[in-house]
Amino acid sequence: MAQEEKSFKVSIPDSDLEILRRKLELVRLPDELDESGWEYGSPLADIRRLVSRWKEGFDWRAVEAKINELPQFTRDIDVDRFGSLNIHYVHVKSEAKDAIPLLFVHGWPGHILEASKLIPLLTSSSGDHPHFHVVALSLPGFGFSEGAKRKGFKIEQYAETGHKLMLSLGYDEYAIQGGDWGYPICRYMAYVYGPKYVKAWHTNMPNASPPTFKKFPLLYLKYMITPSSKQDVEGLQKNRRIDAEERAYNAMHATKPQTIGYSMTDSPVGLLACLYEKLVSWTDKYPWEDDEVLTWVSIYWFSRAGPTGAARIYYHFYHNLATSVPPWSSTPFGISYFPEDIFYAPKLWMRTIGNVVYEHEHSSGGHFAAYERPQELADDLRTMFGKPDIAKLFK
Repeated sequence: MAQEEKSFKVSIPDSDLEILRRKLELVRLPDELDESGWEYGSPLADIRRLVSRWKEGFDWRAVEAKINELPQFTRDIDVDRFGSLNIHYVHVKSEAKDAIPLLFVHGWPGHILEASKLIPLLTSSSGDHPHFHVVALSLPGFGFSEGAKRKGFKIEQYAETGHKLMLSLGYDEYAIQGGDWGYPICRYMAYVYGPKYVKAWHTNMPNASPPTFKKFPLLYLKYMITPSSKQDVEGLQKNRRIDAEERAYNAMHATKPQTIGYSMTDSPVGLLACLYEKLVSWTDKYPWEDDEVLTWVSIYWFSRAGPTGAARIYYHFYHNLATSVPPWSSTPFGISYFPEDIFYAPKLWMRTIGNVVYEHEHSSGGHFAAYERPQELADDLRTMFGKPDIAKLFK
């Protein structure tokens, strides 16, 4: 049973800030090969500059005050077999009549600030389009949510947490949106809790496998007789390149998260280098300011469960694939395609996931669409949920 909601403000103890400062002063940086650039990972010059700023100019208290402008709360959520977890979330209601409740689900290396630019666009009561009440939770083990203490906290438990949170807020019918880990979590929620509770869902990270004859005979036949487009050929080639060059972190998190956890938990610079690489390489030339990067990384550094708590989601997903990937779902499903995301899936493949009712291809944007391209993502959600057959689901 969900417990009473409590207001929450981020307030990191001075002692934790002092520990961070001391660790930054004692940093030992690696050398770097001449002209290596990004080929070998986060460039030394960038990390040196960011470390200097983090140590001497970055004002966490100002950042903290900015974060605390968001209406934040915590609530205890009982998760089957894992007991009660204290979950942190942002909840912003729209003043618009008939606003649609929407749960925003982040991934790794994300957190609730991914939704910070999207929330005001979706909750604004102006304009002749759908409006939303937005709930953005910190997934268990991420940010300021408590993490599980036992093994086996799988996608179904993250989904259960999100669902029970929405019910506890009085939203018996709601929509969901997510990218990165938000995608499989939303997919699972749509299958298990839709269409009774989850009326429709949307992702900005399309990812699927080709149809098989056994599961999707008609779709398989269509796939076999449909020539691959140039876009599909290039997209799948990109997938192979990313698999070969960009997924070392994935293999480590999915097999030995405890081992990499020592480095991310003990070394702020190690954590910075890991997350900075992904922030830059997974976005579409997004102009990251140093303080933006340091804010992003600091949330992981100061997170309640520590950076290892977030990394374990990979282990539990890949070691429980049979239950983590649900079958096709009839719950209405929308997709936004951003060209510089880290996965590419042909549109036909996405029909193996669910009942696709909306698609939009964008000319720019990457993995963190809600943060990189908030207006475009908001427009997609408004368009999808403005469709008469979708809008009527929330009447």
